[in-house]
Amino acid sequence: MVPALEPRRKSATRPVVLDRSLEALPLFRLSDSSDDSALTYEPETGGRWRVLPGPGDRMPGTFDQDVYVEILHRYATSGTDGVIHFTLHAFLRSMGRRVDGRTYEQLRGALGRLKNTVLESTEAYFAAPAGRNIDARFTILTSVMIDRRRSADREQLALFDTVAAAEPGDARVTLSPVLRANLRAGHTITLSGAAYAALASPTARRLYRLLEVARADGRVAWRVALEALAGQLPLSQRYPSHLNRVLGPAHDLLVQAGIVRDAAIRQHQRDWFVDYVLASRT
Repeated sequence: MVPALEPRRKSATRPVVLDRSLEALPLFRLSDSSDDSALTYEPETGGRWRVLPGPGDRMPGTFDQDVYVEILHRYATSGTDGVIHFTLHAFLRSMGRRVDGRTYEQLRGALGRLKNTVLESTEAYFAAPAGRNIDARFTILTSVMIDRRRSADREQLALFDTVAAAEPGDARVTLSPVLRANLRAGHTITLSGAAYAALASPTARRLYRLLEVARADGRVAWRVALEALAGQLPLSQRYPSHLNRVLGPAHDLLVQAGIVRDAAIRQHQRDWFVDYVLASRT
């Protein structure tokens, strides 16, 4: 189970800029299961996208999704070399997570998965500098280094009974040059950090990211086939009734947050669709 979120932080008020191409493709499973099987997705525009977990590890999940967003949150102010520095303690606090030995280990695991999970594009990922969909294999992070801080954090360690095996540390991670190229080219979407943090559902958070892709494409309303949406998020459920039970509560949160004006699952003859009406930005 993912730790409870703490009250919203000041840093959450800053915008989060994400790679628009990556946000249109599935990456994070919306449950933290032990599933280590590869994910394959074929966009309607053609090509193939695969997510290949690292050896002996599982697919990235809900906690990893939030770590990824926080990394991009910090990248915006880190300069252009792709290197982001932070302490594990400050990173977890900025995410709004409880800070203890368990969450330190979760964060270390998430950073490892963002480094070791291979994303494979066969004409599925749009590279803005090239102006086309490309063939590529890359990872979100190209390097992760964490230095333990035994002496500097001696007083802090005493606050946590379970931290002895997972001490706080200074982290240095490097963002993929593939993502950086799209960010530099302005092929991006922008989230409200506060709105993202306020969404209590991992599914609602993922939908928020995807809906901003639709907004960047110039859409005010977006109709998508239910089955196609399930593959794009991705969701493991396939029956419309099961998908409705997952998406319904997330839709309610998005409406309450003012991200969409309306979200509805509808059947037309034998086919099911999801209709979204985006709310205007304030």
